[in-house]
Amino acid sequence: MADTSASPIPVAPAGLSGRAQRFVEVDGIRVPRQGIHRHREAWIGHGIPAAEIDRAAAFQDRWGGLALPPAPFYEGGPRILDADCPEGSAAQGWSFSAGSGRVSMAYGFMIGPDGAFGIDAHHWTPLHATTDGWVEALALAAHARRWAKALTKITGKAVESLDLDGCEPVPEVQGLTDTWWRGKDSLIAIYRGEAVGLDAPQCLEAHVYGGLDEWGLHGG
Repeated sequence: MADTSASPIPVAPAGLSGRAQRFVEVDGIRVPRQGIHRHREAWIGHGIPAAEIDRAAAFQDRWGGLALPPAPFYEGGPRILDADCPEGSAAQGWSFSAGSGRVSMAYGFMIGPDGAFGIDAHHWTPLHATTDGWVEALALAAHARRWAKALTKITGKAVESLDLDGCEPVPEVQGLTDTWWRGKDSLIAIYRGEAVGLDAPQCLEAHVYGGLDEWGLHGG
């Protein structure tokens, strides 16, 4: 049965930065979400560990039904954050869907065995250590687009030549395969997920947001 009681105006989960809280609550929409708890006994009957079902349910309680603006890469990311039946094995680990893509893709968006948010392409590729990190990256991209005086996109091998000396990693995005860097007057997003997950180095891409003042560099 769908959750029809939730307000369409989301309340940001605790623990996000002020910038990400504003992004979720101003730009996000909460839609009715499917409950996972009602499937618990049936899924256990199919051999899915109770702990993995609880993990998917915790994701759904925190993020389920949240629709956010498109990401600037990965063809926009999940349309709506939404967990589904865990899949995997004790040997390989268990994962579950983070939500369906906005367009047909060569991979899906998943929450991995260790809670990382990533893509299931030719192989599992974690992008951010948690879903919070993914949402923080979305919020930072939206903020950077709004305040930057220039946006430069760099692709393929040229990304490896980016000079990151003097730049600091942005910790709140919890970057793994993907990372964000803060320079003197710029923010740099490096998207390695498709290059790694699809074994396609030509898909490597960086976005450099330039001409940022102190507010533009941080935004809360």
